Amino acid sequence: MSIRVGLRHVTEYRYDRLVNLGPQIVRLRPAPHCRTPVRSYSLEIDPKQHFINWQQDPHGNFQARLVFDEPTDVFRIGVDLVADLTVINPFDFFIEEGAEEFPFEYDPELKKTLQPFLECLPPTPLYKSYLRSIDLSPRRSVDFVVDVNQRLQRDISYVIRLEPGVQTPEETLDKGKGSCRDSAWLAVQLLRSVGLAARFVSGYLIQLVPDQKPLEGPEGPAKDFTDLHAWAEVFIPGAGWIGLDPTSGLLTGEGHIPLAATPFPQSAAPISGAVDECEVEFGFDMEVTRIHEDPRVTKPYSESQWTQIDTLGHKVDDWLKSNDVRLTMGGEP
Repeated sequence: MSIRVGLRHVTEYRYDRLVNLGPQIVRLRPAPHCRTPVRSYSLEIDPKQHFINWQQDPHGNFQARLVFDEPTDVFRIGVDLVADLTVINPFDFFIEEGAEEFPFEYDPELKKTLQPFLECLPPTPLYKSYLRSIDLSPRRSVDFVVDVNQRLQRDISYVIRLEPGVQTPEETLDKGKGSCRDSAWLAVQLLRSVGLAARFVSGYLIQLVPDQKPLEGPEGPAKDFTDLHAWAEVFIPGAGWIGLDPTSGLLTGEGHIPLAATPFPQSAAPISGAVDECEVEFGFDMEVTRIHEDPRVTKPYSESQWTQIDTLGHKVDDWLKSNDVRLTMGGEP
């Protein structure tokens, strides 16, 4: 059973005069490894007079390269998609025998392929201290990455940070707080520092009001919600890329729709490109709408729905009777 939703995302740049836009790269299409079924997708660009070339970057992510041949005072990107939020079990995998226990070593050939995702930043004082505090004792690999993810959720307070860019791990540890992208980048670096390949992911997060409030823990959103989000993915042989969301401390699920997964945050930016020097007003709008819901254990048919179903059943019975439609049975006695 799933919930079908529609997501609408509009980003707008308004300039104080006519400007020339350089080539713009838009990374707002669900990535090939997205596990949430996406039923439809559209990208709308303003100015209408433009050239668009859909590409895949070196890491397989979809990106639209836009070229404009006339000056403009507005640049608007609109995304519409329809997705089926079917429950995903994040532990639905079998790890290869040699990687079941942490620490482990990647096969030499695989390690060459994963090299960009193993590159670490130069160590800094707070980072080295935090790394030393992580329990590296042998245990199941899944347990280890879950422990790191949950620890970051406890240690780094989430804040909405409107400034551009991503904090260094040292900055995030010093402040003890950061945006989702700051926590994700810190998680990537920690995992790489202990020999695990990790990558930075930008994407959409869809959170729906739960059918029932949990008996304990966070209650979830008060209303259906969507936003741009960031998380980390770690590569474990047999399981592939496993999504870790250090903002929540959970593994990624059906509400996480990846747009770009790359070795570094800069190459996963939703929109990038050059523009003439000018003053600019930036705005965006995001909304998620429920299109269809199947009945489920936590939200069965309501009394009024059952009444409608019962009424329809009686109408069908009356129609069959009025047309003398009968059931017969034949065959050998």
